[in-house]
Amino acid sequence: MFLINGVKQDSLAASDRSVQFGDGCFTTARIANGIPEFFDRHLQRLQQTCQTLMIPFTDWTLLSQEMHALAQSQQNGVLKVIISRGSGGRGYSPSACQRPSRILSVSAAPAHYPLWQQQGITLALSPVRLGRNAMLAGLKHLNRLEQVLIRTHLEQTQADEALVLDSEGWVTECCAANLFWRAGDTVFTPRLDHAGVNGIMRQHCLSLLAQSRFRVVEVSAREEAVRQADEVLICNALMPVVSVNQYAEARYLSRELFEFLAPLCEQSKKS
Repeated sequence: MFLINGVKQDSLAASDRSVQFGDGCFTTARIANGIPEFFDRHLQRLQQTCQTLMIPFTDWTLLSQEMHALAQSQQNGVLKVIISRGSGGRGYSPSACQRPSRILSVSAAPAHYPLWQQQGITLALSPVRLGRNAMLAGLKHLNRLEQVLIRTHLEQTQADEALVLDSEGWVTECCAANLFWRAGDTVFTPRLDHAGVNGIMRQHCLSLLAQSRFRVVEVSAREEAVRQADEVLICNALMPVVSVNQYAEARYLSRELFEFLAPLCEQSKKS
């Protein structure tokens, strides 16, 4: 079900800049018992990204009400929220845009994630590399063509997810998840200064690890560091964490980090 600017419909103006230029941002939240988990963080993500992209969205109270109402209609599943700059003008200039668009939808939860949690997954190195752009790094904007290409290549392999590097060869993320790896008591995750998405669950895992016995380092690393790790896991707001069994010739037998994070991340979060 879609809710576009407060109206139940599935049609958007062809002139909307999300269609024309990918001019907007989005967030995807897990719904548990009719409540969008990490609601405050998802809303803050939208606010911060709109500020960076200079999208003059102001209807935050109305959007919050719509997010909660739509989540209640699904009970358990996925809530996606898109904010577009709206319609106006033919060219790149946003000066003719009168009002941003808000697009909400709900859907069923991905059916394969529970199996991934139980059995773990395999990674394959993607031939598609992410462009480096410090201004857009970390943001979940609507320009997702890189991820579409990553996914298309991934589907030609037997792997479940992709290990993705940036254009300089630094480990950045997966196709639809963030990445952590452990060597002894030190946990590493890629720096996202120039590429990648700073996911809600990544942020939550970092906050949990900061209060744990593990030492946490955000690092610029080559893919060899992942191959040489004792343990690897991936995360996003829907999984929320999944253990990696194999990448290339490397096999990971330990689940020490996963067993620490998984129960904490599975706890229902209302804020």
